[in-house]
Amino acid sequence: MRILITGGAGFIGSHLCDRYLADGHEVIAMDNLSTGSTDNIAHLAGHPRFSFIKHNVTSYIYVAGPLDMVLHLASLPSPVDYLNFPIQTLKVGALGTHNTLGLALDKGAKYFLASTSEVYGDPLVHPQAEDYWGNVNPVGPRGVYDESKRFAEAMTMAYHRYHSVDTRIVRIFNTYGPRMRADDGRVVPNFICQALRGEPLTVYGDGSRTRAFCYVSDLVEGIVRLMNSDVEGPVNLGNPNEMSILDFAVLIKEVTGIQSNIVFVHPTDERVRDDPKVRCPDITRARMLLGWEPQVPVKEGLARTAEYFREKLGIPR
Repeated sequence: MRILITGGAGFIGSHLCDRYLADGHEVIAMDNLSTGSTDNIAHLAGHPRFSFIKHNVTSYIYVAGPLDMVLHLASLPSPVDYLNFPIQTLKVGALGTHNTLGLALDKGAKYFLASTSEVYGDPLVHPQAEDYWGNVNPVGPRGVYDESKRFAEAMTMAYHRYHSVDTRIVRIFNTYGPRMRADDGRVVPNFICQALRGEPLTVYGDGSRTRAFCYVSDLVEGIVRLMNSDVEGPVNLGNPNEMSILDFAVLIKEVTGIQSNIVFVHPTDERVRDDPKVRCPDITRARMLLGWEPQVPVKEGLARTAEYFREKLGIPR
């Protein structure tokens, strides 16, 4: 197959490039490098079945030749990014989704939307299943990301119903692994980099908020299975083993072997406004329809991720 992956130089997108190339397909990565990096795909330079196009998907997309699949992962998913670039976040969710759907329609390609657990907002139902419609504040600072993804899902389903585009939607829960940015503001790189630098681990609030962490190779496997299936509605992909942020900080200390202090901070700015108090996927649908569930234990995945950041930051063992 010939596959276009938008956001292909990003964290998850670059791992998908690796997987589809390993499976024998031709891959075109498209990225404007606003949050992605050519470092993530540098090892693919010169690969006979790989090419890279620097382009912003909010503008008209042209790709010569046939396409069998269009996977839309271009996004600004971290709070640091979408709070600093709110308009760009909305545009990539709206215009980027519209343009990639139009391309899939034109090429007769199967379409994939990388959505997010953030469509559930600060949930009133726990764990979150795909039939839950969410609790999102559309005018809050996080709304630019949450609503861009909710709109993207609606647009995807409109193209599916009106134009008969063969579509797939994944709601991605907290995913981590090598190639995350050290400065992206999310809890995994924050804690690991703080520990490796010998700094205190900063926990927002009292640490009682919960998350569930899925290693990137497990997520990629779920996406590939979904694309090979006939499942059309949204599917949650994530790790259902929930833990508090405080327990996670303790685990990071254990994995890195560095006894950093844990410091509780109580910011009053937009970083924590509408921040979900709990987050855990119900993956019954993925288990039943895809035969999928996470395989990499959190401790093992974190050890791999810590090693990546140790090398990236140039910190000796």
